Amino acid sequence: MSTSNAKAPAALRLDRLRVEIDGHALLAGLSLDVAAGQVVGLVGPNGSGKSTALRCVYRALRPTTGTVRLDERDLGALPRRDAARRVAALTQENGSELDFTVREVVALGRAPHLRGNQALSRRERELCERAMADLDVTHLADRGVLTLSGGERQRVLAARALTQEPAVLLLDEPTNHLDLRHQIELLSLLRRTPTTVLVVLHDLNLAAAVCDRIGVLAGGRLVTAGPPERVLTAELVRDVFGVTATVVPHPLTGAPQLLYALSPSTPPGDA
Repeated sequence: MSTSNAKAPAALRLDRLRVEIDGHALLAGLSLDVAAGQVVGLVGPNGSGKSTALRCVYRALRPTTGTVRLDERDLGALPRRDAARRVAALTQENGSELDFTVREVVALGRAPHLRGNQALSRRERELCERAMADLDVTHLADRGVLTLSGGERQRVLAARALTQEPAVLLLDEPTNHLDLRHQIELLSLLRRTPTTVLVVLHDLNLAAAVCDRIGVLAGGRLVTAGPPERVLTAELVRDVFGVTATVVPHPLTGAPQLLYALSPSTPPGDA
């Protein structure tokens, strides 16, 4: 998606983030740089801090210490409306008990840019239509979101996030509920979207295919970060995920692809 009025992508910095809940550190000094316009993936075992890191960026969670910076500005110090104009999030908790139509939900992406009951401009209506087409939900436009499947609703929420025209787009497991075709289409769209993207993924092969850089988390800390071909090694997969894998280049793209053994190796921490 590209429009002449879209915001320029912003550089994002997670600076020594620490999150403590009941004395337990969910993040333990996490630092990560996401360059403007890059697609950066966060991967790691369950409970490693991936979703917690995203929550700190979209301000659902205040870090105990540390800051999130957007183009070197403290994101936590920005007024909420200003932050909402610059950061959009597709989260795992995105749900609604209100049966809005798909078109109405997608239009909500413009809410941070509007005042009161201000109507959408012609450009904004076109933006919504383009987002629905990009996410293959135009045929659902007049359906209520509560009648949709999980995958259909996920695509609608992704269209809403894109309609927001953010400088930074956050996605927490965006391929959940999506069939194979729509997984590939959504991730391909991320590559084309003129914004900075920080995305949490469990599928390491999808992460390798779509991400410029990958950050690997374990125990609330950054294990390593870099290009997929440097990060995704058999040794790292064994040490962090407790899985035996062979890494081969994709025959068309050269991106690393992991072939997993059926029997896992010794889980991390049990050796």
